[in-house]
Amino acid sequence: MRSPATPAARLPPAILLLGPTASGKTMAAMAIARRFPVELISVDSAQVFRGMDIGTAKPDAATLAEFPHRLIDLISPEESYSAARFRGDALAAMAEATARGRVPLLVGGTMLYFKALCEGLADLPAADPATRAIIDREAAARGWPALHAELAAVDPSTAARLHSTDAQRIQRALEVFRRSGQPLSALIAAASHASPPYRMLSIGLVPSDRSVLHRRIADRFTAMLAAGLEGEVESLRARYRLHGGLSSMRCVGYRQVWEVQNGVAPRNELRDRGIYATRQLAKRQLTWIANSLRPQIVDCLAPDLSARLERLLDLFID
Repeated sequence: MRSPATPAARLPPAILLLGPTASGKTMAAMAIARRFPVELISVDSAQVFRGMDIGTAKPDAATLAEFPHRLIDLISPEESYSAARFRGDALAAMAEATARGRVPLLVGGTMLYFKALCEGLADLPAADPATRAIIDREAAARGWPALHAELAAVDPSTAARLHSTDAQRIQRALEVFRRSGQPLSALIAAASHASPPYRMLSIGLVPSDRSVLHRRIADRFTAMLAAGLEGEVESLRARYRLHGGLSSMRCVGYRQVWEVQNGVAPRNELRDRGIYATRQLAKRQLTWIANSLRPQIVDCLAPDLSARLERLLDLFID
């Protein structure tokens, strides 16, 4: 919670610009940057990976030279990046921007990151390969329903919302309990919900006509394939030690190419599978916006979008 001694009006400003994939967030952010003294900070769990450019719609070198983005190209595709790490990195980048007299403009579509930034995170133990290996061996011997029953005995709240075969979540809940001695549900309930020390304007770019967004998604994924997405994945596989379980290769677009290259899916279905997966991602993003984040909504299809954004920011930025 913010201290009563620090009224919101005296806090430095920050802008959150969020929306589904293909809603025009990058173009809108660049238009804002031309008009206002902002510093762009990426909120994208896929653009943190180096070498993953085409399938993440990462701004090209010329765009980044004119409009630098923080939190892009941070790690290799072999590594992982958490919401907790994002929050720390984002707060540091925001503080640096504010110290330079700029307004942080956080732009992207990873809604969990926005939620983590605004609401904080539970202090959970880090993943432990040894503990997970033990749980996996137990599951192999006894079955996941038996481990689900074990979880129900120590954390009935978490067990009640998980299917008895949801291996990934059962494993994590048991891992948290075994490493901390406390139920996952209790740790989440006790989480700090400290807001960042900023006066924030949250803007959601939402289409008034989803069919237009769907056409944009189809056109964009088709263009990614034409730009060499399959070759990009081949290059990544040659350069890094990758497997299908990595966060990088589970990104939309990359997962579909990976499956084709591994012979799991037919190549003639790649375009349709990629478009479908991207549409499902956009649907989830819009659900986050409507049900959890609740920003001020601006129609991303409006012909006067730039003017609408300028009016909002003129009122917000002193």
